[in-house]
This record gives sequence, structure tokens and C-alpha cells, in this order.
Amino acid sequence: MWRSLGLALALCLLPMGGTESQGQSSLCKQPPAWNIGDHDPMLYSSGSVTVVALLQIIHFIYFFPKYFRLEDLRVQLEKEGYSNISYVVVNHQGISSRLKYIHLKNKVSEHISVYQQEEHQTDVWTLLNGDKDDFLIYDRCGRLVYHIGLPYSFLTFPYVEEAIKIAYCEKKCGNCSLMVFFSIIFSGRKEEIF
Repeated sequence: MWRSLGLALALCLLPMGGTESQGQSSLCKQPPAWNIGDHDPMLYSSGSVTVVALLQIIHFIYFFPKYFRLEDLRVQLEKEGYSNISYVVVNHQGISSRLKYIHLKNKVSEHISVYQQEEHQTDVWTLLNGDKDDFLIYDRCGRLVYHIGLPYSFLTFPYVEEAIKIAYCEKKCGNCSLMVFFSIIFSGRKEEIF
């Protein structure tokens, strides 16, 4: 119990949600519109907690363990009953990252969507005010709940996991109309809508 309370307190005290560049004013708001080619990853995540990871391949040996830890986290949360969470990875737009994209895609679970930015499109990382290894956690209504940057975003630390759990269980950004809908489906009780 004390560990959970300590982690929740630490998440609340993180400056700007864990990253220096992320302004407090952008929390609990819809993200700017972004897409990869003709695909809008946030459009398909409506109704679920969404984890967006901004990751860059530097070296194969260094980089792939991050994806394995992300998959481990996904499996662990699912075993604990946290279902209906979307995981999205946006690869860096740089040439070296684009060249390694196919290898990356082959190493990642089919439960984690990996997107490669096109060379001449607006940089998604810039639109999201993000940097390498940032994690952006969105609630079911698509509002940004946490923007966690280094060093807090290392998956060996509990911050990303706890942020996902808070977005999943609490109403940090206020009521979400989709939460009422899911409560009705899972409980079968119509009186919850009134």
C-alpha cells in the first residue's frame, strides 16, 4: 500500500508530468491532429487508454530491449486486469531510424502498433512536443493525462506503469463520456447513465 501511495505521489510531483518541455497547460487536452501517411492512430484508439511511445533506433543491441520491456509491461498489465489499452510506437523520422524500421517491426509484438513517419511529413514528435524515449498517456476520451520523459520514462522504473494505471482507473482529467458507456457494457446496469 505504501509503495503505491509513494508512486502516485511521485507521479503527481513530477515537473510538468515528467518532461521539461511539456507545458502543464497541454495536460487534459486533446492532442494535436497527427497522422502517419493516411492513417490516424489516435482515431482508432478512442474508447481505450492509449500509450504513445516516441522511440528511436540508435543501435540494435541498445534499442530492442526497450521494446521487449514494453511488451513485458503490456502482458503484465493485461494479467492484472488492465485490458483495452492501445500501445503505439512512433519511430523517429531520421534516415538511420527509417532504415532500421523493418527490423524493428519484425521484433515487436503484433499487440503494439509501430509507425514509421514519412520523410516529408510534419514531424509527429515535434507536433506532440516530444523527445526520444517520451511516453504520452491518454485517457479513454483521448486527453493527455501524462507526458513522461527521461529519466522517468525508463521502463525499469515504475512511473510509466503507474501513469497507465492512473489513466485507466482514475478520472484525472474529469469525467469521460466513454467511461459511462464502458461501465454500462461491463456491468450491464443501465442506472449508471443517470
